[in-house]
Amino acid sequence: SIVMTTCSTVLALGMMPLLLYLYCQGLSNVENAVPYGGITIALAMMLVPCAIGIFLNARAPQYSKIIIRAGMSILLLASVAIAVLSGMVIGSMIWSVLSPTLIGTAAFMPLTGYLLGYILSSLFRLNEKCKRTVSMETGCQNIQLCSTILKVAFPAEVIGPLYLFPLIYILFQAGEALLFIVLFRCYERMRPQADGKYSIVYVAVDSKVDEVKLP
Repeated sequence: SIVMTTCSTVLALGMMPLLLYLYCQGLSNVENAVPYGGITIALAMMLVPCAIGIFLNARAPQYSKIIIRAGMSILLLASVAIAVLSGMVIGSMIWSVLSPTLIGTAAFMPLTGYLLGYILSSLFRLNEKCKRTVSMETGCQNIQLCSTILKVAFPAEVIGPLYLFPLIYILFQAGEALLFIVLFRCYERMRPQADGKYSIVYVAVDSKVDEVKLP
């Protein structure tokens, strides 16, 4: 997951100008509005904490669970606080972007990414963990970079309340990912599990007795 995110962030330095050039023909200077500094900072903010976490997990694994729980608690509290503050500031504007077309787009974009990621990784015969990783990495997009590009590329009078579209998108992105996780956990609980016990069979080969474990 970290490798995929790193590669996609580095490639974004070149691919974003190309996509903006293709999608925004006729809009002046949009292709030059890629926040290279923001992308670089995002890459550093991702790699440095991950490197620290990997180092701690290798050197002091007894502290890993404590750090994970503390980090998840801080993330949850921060998410709730940001959601409340955002609702207070832009709550009245968000209704203007809740059209059926935008809602459908926001719902199908992450869903398409999840499904295509899993299908393509299955075609390349990756293992199950890699399939799930590719699926999530394909469906989950960098909303912060998207918001930054919208802010620096389009004047407020041009984009208007559509600036809030990434907020609608991330709700569907997180909701659909959570739904897939719940379904996967239910599947894991329902499928038959091996009990881990083995039968001991003694096989005589060339006057030697070998012990063979069979499930």
